[in-house]
Amino acid sequence: MSDVIGFIENGQIVDTQSAQSGEKEVHFDNSAEALEIIRHSAAHLMAQAIKELYPNTQFFVGPVVEEGFYYDFRTDAKIGEEDLKKIEKKMKELAKKRYPIEKYSLTKEEALEKFANDDLKQRLINQIPGEEVSVYQQGDFEDLCRGPHLPTTGYLFNVKLTKLAGAYLGGDENAEMLTRIYGIAFADKESLKAHMQMLEEAKKRDHRKIGNELELFMFSEEAGAGLPFWLPKGARLRSKIEQILWKSHRIRGYEPVRGPEILKSDMWLKSGHYACYGENMYLTTIDEQEYGLKPMNCIGHILIYKKSGKSYRDLPMKFFEYGVVHRHEKSGVLHGLFRVREFTQDDAHIICTPEQIKDVVLDVVEFVDSVMKKFDFSYTMEISTKPEKAIGDDAVWEMATDGLKQALESRNLEYGVDEGGGAFYGPKIDVKITDAIGRKWQCGTIQVDFNLPERFEMEYTDENNEKRTPVMIHRAILGSFERFIGILTEHYAGEFPSFIAPTQIIFVPIAQNHVEYAQELSNEFAKYEIDCEIYDKNDSLNKRIRLAEKQRVPYVVIIGDEEIENRAVAVRDRRKKEQYNLKAEDFMLQLRNEINEGEI
Repeated sequence: MSDVIGFIENGQIVDTQSAQSGEKEVHFDNSAEALEIIRHSAAHLMAQAIKELYPNTQFFVGPVVEEGFYYDFRTDAKIGEEDLKKIEKKMKELAKKRYPIEKYSLTKEEALEKFANDDLKQRLINQIPGEEVSVYQQGDFEDLCRGPHLPTTGYLFNVKLTKLAGAYLGGDENAEMLTRIYGIAFADKESLKAHMQMLEEAKKRDHRKIGNELELFMFSEEAGAGLPFWLPKGARLRSKIEQILWKSHRIRGYEPVRGPEILKSDMWLKSGHYACYGENMYLTTIDEQEYGLKPMNCIGHILIYKKSGKSYRDLPMKFFEYGVVHRHEKSGVLHGLFRVREFTQDDAHIICTPEQIKDVVLDVVEFVDSVMKKFDFSYTMEISTKPEKAIGDDAVWEMATDGLKQALESRNLEYGVDEGGGAFYGPKIDVKITDAIGRKWQCGTIQVDFNLPERFEMEYTDENNEKRTPVMIHRAILGSFERFIGILTEHYAGEFPSFIAPTQIIFVPIAQNHVEYAQELSNEFAKYEIDCEIYDKNDSLNKRIRLAEKQRVPYVVIIGDEEIENRAVAVRDRRKKEQYNLKAEDFMLQLRNEINEGEI
């Protein structure tokens, strides 16, 4: 069968089977629009295969997601990772049969009757808006679905099942656990092969694995899920990034502030967080008054701003804080440093006049650009508009959204649009970075907010001595230190550049009489905030060198008689993959220059 199968027309995949129609054959592409339909159809093919292999299975939902597709289902069979290949084999058999994928519609009443013996379908039908539902059928398999799909199963050969997991029904931790299988699909074999190679590389770079090997951080189920502990090396890495960002903020006119981590719930009610974000907050009662641990830092900065009167001459006013926040994430979504319940944002709030929005946004974009270039990330920007769950008038939202668009367009900066993806209080620019193996991550954000300044009656005096309400720009560049360090770890595969490496040098003295010189050099380097370790345990020299290499430090330095005699070092440069000898003072100067290059 030919791999040439169709094309996208007005958002739909069109069958062109030239052998039957004489039309010109056109390949599918891997555009987002095409992949949405391919992967949606692949999810149904997977469900059909599971149903044939495990007839008593009942299905819940099978959406397309960023990492491909999945299906949640209930089965009395025991399915493990080893069964994925069996399911894949069945999928290929079904694909070869080229079952037509056909749609028909039912009223909700008819659907409830049709699926009367399936409580998962009953639940789903009752969640669907409107009075009619659609069903897609292929062979003996059918399921509720809004579509669209491919014309037949015969086009679904570039599919791979990637993992098996558990998933709570409807995401409710108190509900039953369903089985979830993830998969990926592409328009061609080459793209599937490249993606699977990327996944293999991603496994090697997994920040949880590298974090354990390099002793950067840990988690303790005894202490609580989603709460990271920073070990000495990880704390050094984090501190170096914090210091670089601190200096960068100060030279750009930001003032450091710090607010408490818990506030009365009255504050969160006033801000709108309680209504729009309450289910993600940790609440407690103190002296018969309800308090909430902060999920965000903005209220603290608002109260600091309001401490004294402000003039237009004081604006823009830039506050920044490494703010610790807590969010009640469900246990099923916790994932290393990427999704935790306590994290620290590199948060800032810029209070400005409406006329200053454009310049402020462009100033932040320049800051973002400097940071991303320093860590070797390329990036794109996306404007996210008003979500369903939001506060504020449509006119205010439109004004804020236009302000973001005008700022980017004034510098001919490209951006995408994420309809409905804004924060509940305002539209935003999301910064999406691309790592060393091509994966995209959402990190920084720039949010324009007219709502909170009005709710908290923030004011400044304009040039006519009249009171006006300022605009608040919420801004984070890294997003959070936890998540960004997780991304950095995978981006560099643990091979951190010298300016942030938790340990920059490991000294390996050849014999015990060389330890004193190694300690002397280590103490001297420490004066310039260059972190060193000495491997002088009672192991062979080769073993100590191997252990040092496994720590992926930029430099392993061998110390022997010749080095002591010449006040020199024998350097193994891991990044350049070179070995060379230098005077100790020249090596010191080299390291200091590399660390200074880390400034933003």
